[in-house]
This record gives sequence, structure tokens and C-alpha cells, in this order.
Amino acid sequence: MSRSLSVVVLAAGMGTRMKSAQPKVLHKIAGKPMVNHVIDAARSLHAEQTLIVVGPDMPALAKAVAPHPTFEQTDRLGTAHAVLAARNALEQAKGDVLVLYGDSPLFTPATLERLIAARQDGPHAVAVLGFTPDDPAGYGRLATDPFTGELLAIVEDKECTDAERRIGFCNSGVMCFAAEGMVDLLDAINNKNAKGEYYLTDAVAVARDQGRTCIAVEVAEEETLGVNSRAQLATAEQLMQSRLRDAAMTNGATLVDPSSVFLCADTEIGQDVVIEPHVVFGPGVKIGDNVTIKAFSHLEGCTIASQADIGPYARLRPGADIGEGAKVGNFVEIKKATLETGAKVNHLSYIGDARIGAKANIGAGTITCNYDGFQKYQTDIGAGAFIGSNSALVAPVTVGDGAIVGAGSTISADVAADALVLVRAERTEKAGWAARFREKMRALTGKG
Repeated sequence: MSRSLSVVVLAAGMGTRMKSAQPKVLHKIAGKPMVNHVIDAARSLHAEQTLIVVGPDMPALAKAVAPHPTFEQTDRLGTAHAVLAARNALEQAKGDVLVLYGDSPLFTPATLERLIAARQDGPHAVAVLGFTPDDPAGYGRLATDPFTGELLAIVEDKECTDAERRIGFCNSGVMCFAAEGMVDLLDAINNKNAKGEYYLTDAVAVARDQGRTCIAVEVAEEETLGVNSRAQLATAEQLMQSRLRDAAMTNGATLVDPSSVFLCADTEIGQDVVIEPHVVFGPGVKIGDNVTIKAFSHLEGCTIASQADIGPYARLRPGADIGEGAKVGNFVEIKKATLETGAKVNHLSYIGDARIGAKANIGAGTITCNYDGFQKYQTDIGAGAFIGSNSALVAPVTVGDGAIVGAGSTISADVAADALVLVRAERTEKAGWAARFREKMRALTGKG
């Protein structure tokens, strides 16, 4: 932005309809609290300051929005009153002040830029984002001059005349103010209404009474969704997922069945990545080029290098670092472990707190026993090593480069490079024992 910008995010509401012990704006969409989506939009606009208005006793919210400053609205006396909770910071603001809502996470930076530009173009005292829903009932109406396009008034639905109720252009709540004189403008708003509250929307009437102009900018209804219930939270999730999927495909990824893939806001996907159906991405996933993620895999907090092959039914937990061309197969769980270039863990294994060297091969049913009930320990498997099926590696333990661990072994001591190690109990076989046992049990129980 060419001018200074301050953003005020209103987040003081508890959201009683959510039926939740935590503040409404901390409920997540695409793996991120709603309020942080709003803050990210402000960051994209290069806001000089982002001010968060919170309610009393919201330490979790203050922590979630840090390092941005918070201002407490002790008494919930309306939206204008909420904005003025940040009075001290706003009195020093220059350029534009954008007012957003912590429970409205779908506004795009491009839309907000249009609003700011429209306010500056007048220059107008206030610019308001509006939309045209299929059914405007319940929304405040934006009355505009048919010739100049200026915003004349914001009229609440219950106060509309018959003519005003026919207006289809509605208020989203998002507003942009000229910073100079904004505090004085809000101070002039009174609470002479049924609720005795100070409404931010009254700023338009006050500005026009002062001989200043206002403007409205239309936005798609989808962006305006405010989340006040679990059902609306689900709707917002669907809309955000659609955006993220479209962006991934636009940037060169193939989603075989887009509607069944769930992404996080911070998911990074390279080019020519193929994602099969029913894959779920948690926070903190980075995927290189030419990676295949097969069906029913779940990934979070992990990094996958180019040419790797994941799944189906793979579970990559935080700290999993999958190297170039590595393979993580079906029903494999990786946690806080590195698979170096070309390493393979093909099926039915748990690898935690470990390093798997380049081109090492981990057989089916292998477990790194990393936890003794009190502490976690590291397993180190060298390059080119082969771990036979159904082996248990009791950490801390090192298997040297090129070593072979025979199937069914329990390894509790280091293995030298290029060595073969077998740790198995001596075989015992008693001829006819099973038949004699069954005969005895039939006699005792009368069964069989």
C-alpha cells in the first residue's frame, strides 16, 4: 500500500452459539484459528500495525495473536465502542484504518485492497464493503446515490422502510476509515437505540452530517461469511478448502479427487505432485516436486523431498523428514525421524526418533523402540543397511552402514558396519504335544 495502514481486528465476542469454552475466533479453519486468517490478510496488506480488541479474561486469545498488541473491551457496548478500545493507538494512526472481524476469515487481500483504494479515491471519510445476497432479510441495507454511487446510509433491517427493504445491497460490516479524524468521528456516535450500544455503522451518518462523503464497494457474498455457529464454521471450512485446492492445482499439483483432500492454510506443495483421494494435511507440511501421496495418508509437521513416494495409509507425524526418492509405504508411521535419499520403509512399521541412512531398507513389521516410559532415545541406521521383517530396535542403538539384521531380531546393542546380526530364541519343538494338549482340555472342559 502506498499510504500508512492500521488494522483493527474485533475479537471480543465469546460466541455463545458455538457452545464452546474457548473464544469463538480461536476455532480453526484449515488448521489455523479464524483470527489468524484475518491477521494474515492484514500482513499481506503490509499494515504498519494490527490491533486486536479482546474481551476480558482471554489469555489464550492474547497468546494466539502475539506479538500484535491487544486492547481489552471491558464492557461490550457495541462495535464502535470496541474499536475505541484501541483509542491510544488510533490517535497516532495515519493514512487508513481498516476494521475487520476475527470471526470473518474469508476476506481476501485483493478485496481489502479494493476497499482501501476506493476510500482513498474520494477521498472519503468511510468506505464499506457490501454484498448482494439471494435473500437480504436480516441484513443492514446500503443505500447509495444512483448517480454518484456515494453511500448515503446504512439502515438496519428492522428499521427499513418498505422502499429500503427492497434494496438488495447489504452491509458486510468491514469498513475503512480515513485515519485523520477517525477517533473524533467515532466519539460523535451516540447510543440512542434499543440496545443502548454504540454502532460502528452510525459512522456513515455522522460523517455525512459533517459534510463528508462515504462509498460502498461490492464483494462476493462468499467472502462475507461470519462464523457464529458450528454449522457456519463447517461452511467456512468448505469454502476455504475449495480455495486451497484450486490454488494447489493452479500451481501445478494433481488432486485426483479434490473434494476428498483436506489441506492446511500453510501447506506447501511443489509442481507435478500427485495427491490421491482421502489425504489429510495437518499444519506444517512441505512437499517437493514430483512427489506422490497415495490414498488415505495423513501428514502433519513434515517435509517431503522430490521424487518421494508416500502411502497408501501412511502416517507422517511432526518431525518426519523424508528424503529425495525415499519410500514410505502402507501402514507406516514416521515420527521425528529422517529418511535419507532412497531409503525405504515399505509397510507395517513404526519409525520414531531415528535416522534411516541413504538406500537403507526397512522390512515389514519393524519397530524402533524409542521410549522407555520416561525418555525418548535415538536409533541410527546407516546407509545401505537392511533390517529384516519383524525386528525390534531398542534405542539407543546404532546399526552401521551396510549391516544386515536378520528377520525377527531384537537389537539392543550396536551393530558394526557390514555385519550380520541374528538375535533369536533357540527353537524348541515337541512332537505330538498339541494333540495331547487338546485331548486333555476336552476331558477337563467337555468341549470339542
